[in-house]
Amino acid sequence: MYCAHLFVPLPPNFSVLDMKGSFPLEKFAQLRTPFYYYDMELLRQTLAAINSEAKRHEGFVVHYAVKANANEKVLRAIRQAGLGADCVSGGEIEACVRAGFPGEKMVYAGVGKSDWEINLGLDHDIFCFNVESIPELEVINELAAAREKVARVAFRLNPNVGAHTHANITTGLAENKFGIAMRDMIPVIERAQQMKNVRVVGLHFHIGSQILDMGDFQALCNRVNDLQDELERHHLTVEHINVGGGLGIDYQHPNRVPIPDFKAYFDTYARKLKLRPGQTLHFELGRAVVAQMGTLITRTLYIKEGAVKKFAIVDAGFTDLIRPALYQAYHKIENISSDEPLQTYDVVGPICESTDVFAKQIDLNACHRGDLLAIRSAGAYGEIMASQYNCRQLPKGYVSDEM
Repeated sequence: MYCAHLFVPLPPNFSVLDMKGSFPLEKFAQLRTPFYYYDMELLRQTLAAINSEAKRHEGFVVHYAVKANANEKVLRAIRQAGLGADCVSGGEIEACVRAGFPGEKMVYAGVGKSDWEINLGLDHDIFCFNVESIPELEVINELAAAREKVARVAFRLNPNVGAHTHANITTGLAENKFGIAMRDMIPVIERAQQMKNVRVVGLHFHIGSQILDMGDFQALCNRVNDLQDELERHHLTVEHINVGGGLGIDYQHPNRVPIPDFKAYFDTYARKLKLRPGQTLHFELGRAVVAQMGTLITRTLYIKEGAVKKFAIVDAGFTDLIRPALYQAYHKIENISSDEPLQTYDVVGPICESTDVFAKQIDLNACHRGDLLAIRSAGAYGEIMASQYNCRQLPKGYVSDEM
């Protein structure tokens, strides 16, 4: 099976293969842990790479998937770079409004949009609602009529394309809750054309997240090509195709490979997707934009010698970063306070659950009480998914520009 690892190659003069990340330790020592640290220079470099590669292809439009990270300072930097916003809740629309995103650059997706959220989108004249069912379409038409507006809609179709990723983050299979079955595509579009307060402007797809196999995106292109051919046989066309996001990152090597290979990603769609004249192609990148720029900083509380292993007990838990507990996700962990010889630890948190484990049997520079550990590649689905279970405080987020 063809699997392209979509990461920028190392520059020729790069001499250290995987050094520790560089952090302002003196500043960190003054802050209450755990907290998130965002490298804004890396974010700006990532955004520059996205814009550079997307602009090589006519009609490519990039939206940022806000669900990955809605920190206001991060959102403002993304807006300043010119990206649009992909929202999946009314709260995300409100966050984007506060960050300065114009309504015409917002799309609103989600399988369960409530009336107040739809009305919020209508009030801000958002670019498009990505519609996932006929009942939702009917409600949008009704609410738009009450406001004497015409809502632009794209239909999210379920392409039944599998993605080589964790089962919990696939979204494009027939068994998933997302999208409209392909067999219903023509009837749904024809139904919408009979409604006075909606206008069909596009088709929307999304097959999953943390995808590193370019064959998955190629399979989506093939399916979209077939669907467009079917539309043309019924004398139907759309203005926009939205292929979602899903591009993964290198969690193993955040220092070596901080920026994904956006060139390979966009080139795949440019080669394989047969756009019609005048069509625009929309992307909704999330993790690939912000994951590597974020780090969870946690302080070592105790070193505990167990019967068969050694534990580094830290003050962060799955309330602060749930991905390892929820997805068995890997995050590189570094002891940024120590250069002592390596020892093997289970890194665990304080939550009263056996699943509150960040990593098992990993090598770290010898840990002591008070050492700061950096849990890397945590800019996506980290702070945004934090909870107050055990009555814990939510972690704060700090940006490098202010340190």
